[in-house]
Amino acid sequence: MRLSTIPCLALGLAFSIAATKSFATPPAKFQVEEATIAGIQQAILTKQITATELVKLYLERIKAYNGPGVEMPEGWYGPSKFIEHAKGINALGTLNLRPAARRAWGFDDHHARSMTDKVDDDPAMPDALEVAAKLDAEFAKTGRLVGPLHGVVMAIKDQYDTFDLRTTSDTDAFYANDRPPHDATFVARLRAAGAIIIAKANTAEDASGAPRSAFGGAYVNPYDTTRSPSGSSSGAGSSVAANLVTAAIGEETTTSVRGPAHWNCDVGLAATQELVSRHGMMGMGLNTRVGPITRTVEDAARILSVIAGYDRLDPMTAFTVGRLPDQPYENYTHEPSLKGLRIGVVREYMDKAAFSKADEESIDLAEKAIDELKKLGATIVDPGPHGELFTDYIRALAPALLNTTFAKQHPEEFPVDADGKPTTDQVATLVNLAANPSLAPGKFTLRDLGSAGGSSGSGGTPGEGKFEKDLYWRQRGDANITSLTDRINKANYYHDPAFPERKPPQETADRAMVFDTTARLQRRFAVQEIILQAFADLNLDAVVYPTGTLPPSKLGEPTEPSVNGRSTLWTFLGTQGFPAITVPCGFTTHVYDRVADPSAPATADAGDEGGGRRGGRGPVAPSKLVGPIRAVLPVGIDFLTRPFAEPTLFRIAAAYEQATKLRRPPPDFGPLPPQT
Repeated sequence: MRLSTIPCLALGLAFSIAATKSFATPPAKFQVEEATIAGIQQAILTKQITATELVKLYLERIKAYNGPGVEMPEGWYGPSKFIEHAKGINALGTLNLRPAARRAWGFDDHHARSMTDKVDDDPAMPDALEVAAKLDAEFAKTGRLVGPLHGVVMAIKDQYDTFDLRTTSDTDAFYANDRPPHDATFVARLRAAGAIIIAKANTAEDASGAPRSAFGGAYVNPYDTTRSPSGSSSGAGSSVAANLVTAAIGEETTTSVRGPAHWNCDVGLAATQELVSRHGMMGMGLNTRVGPITRTVEDAARILSVIAGYDRLDPMTAFTVGRLPDQPYENYTHEPSLKGLRIGVVREYMDKAAFSKADEESIDLAEKAIDELKKLGATIVDPGPHGELFTDYIRALAPALLNTTFAKQHPEEFPVDADGKPTTDQVATLVNLAANPSLAPGKFTLRDLGSAGGSSGSGGTPGEGKFEKDLYWRQRGDANITSLTDRINKANYYHDPAFPERKPPQETADRAMVFDTTARLQRRFAVQEIILQAFADLNLDAVVYPTGTLPPSKLGEPTEPSVNGRSTLWTFLGTQGFPAITVPCGFTTHVYDRVADPSAPATADAGDEGGGRRGGRGPVAPSKLVGPIRAVLPVGIDFLTRPFAEPTLFRIAAAYEQATKLRRPPPDFGPLPPQT
């Protein structure tokens, strides 16, 4: 993998140290805040800025804004105290600086490239400043960019392997060598295209949903530092939002690319699952997808053009052969009109009557987005208020496609004896339901299908978490952490009542003795057939719905209870392999929050993707809804389409983005004072 990165000459430590001594400010006309890939490369081509100067501008912002976002009065592993208007967001953990450079910039040892290699002098592992210097030297010699991502400064979620940077999924585990032997496939492709990896983004521990880890601490939302940045890719999302990097790469099992984008006013793409290699990822599961988090749709497309494609180390990517577009994805981001496109409205995710006051303003913003799509020329296929786009298709196809699973969910129609043996002819019953779908029992909205169990994540697939992680550690070859058992027993843990404990779910996963994907894969095939038939019958190019209808939750407070299949974010369709992109669609003016209330009944929470107290759904402390509370917080809109139809997604998302221009950076993390 190292051979496929940008070719680097051994620059040596002397160059790195010398490079840190000069904090030269580039010409004032270049502004790093909100800089795009095209803007950066134009500035490099016109010699307004060098890659080295650009890295230094981002390091200045990291130094200013990446400090702690919480107080920890009882020590690193103890409770977090949340701060209004905190000065830092703690989005980036491991920084790609050699020891001398890191000290010169004033970053402490906790941000070192490795905890197990204190010397860190391997010339085959250039740091961000050395890589930038190499890019500058190549450009000075040829006058050309080395690749399509020349000078793009990126953070990588700490779930992905980087051979030069600590990779532990933000656990405080006792690795013999905390650096993996190789880059993840997509990381190698980024480097070969000219990208500069400046940091590993802080990650919810073990890629759980709550934004806290034993190694990285707690992570906060730059738009309100007392609220969650969402999901396990929280550091990736908030670092892009606060302009600490040009772009980042997240990982989505349920919504952890789109969730952080939604709550951080970013663009987040969860591509077709088979499109980008997952090789070199800790916990590569059946739902996991690699995706860019950026500030513009075009930037997301530019990154996808580099990382998409077949990789024999991830067999899923074999599905991409013959399905890639004949031009770069960014070429699809310049059409201002949506005339000729048909977009369906997933009203199942927008029914105010089914949810609570907490959902209403986000739904209103989604309605405005749909109106904008009409103005752009799209034909909107809308089932109307309280309508359901997919219900007829689910009712007609789910019983036969899900068969045994469906029978287990409806024992009244499919009775069994004490030994589990059917007492009626189940085939005959299924024939009756297929012939007359109106006879099918149960609820059939998309919300009900998504909450019927086994819909997403390793929790719905027996043994998946243990199998994927044990296989990863076997392939990594560390001398100390060789299995999930080792990870459990050889690590420090936090104990913070604001966030779920991380050891118990690992212990539960480690007890699995069977790995069974049959129901999960059947479900994925069934849902794809149902949704694709609806697309075909209704002649749809895409569908639209809110990324989520709940605002960022207050850290340490109860989350909004799940109701009528609504969780913190809409996860179900994406977990079946459909590509989706989140784009900013506005800001709230007020929110409704949850506070503890001992007199209220216990409820099921909406999951921990948004940073709630628990590690998933289950009974939580009684609470009540309070509000309205004045709050200006980001809201995102989702566009979703058929597998491998990313060009359509980019066309829709870019046209909407350019027509509305609703991305705004967080006001507390604006431009730095000019250097003197």
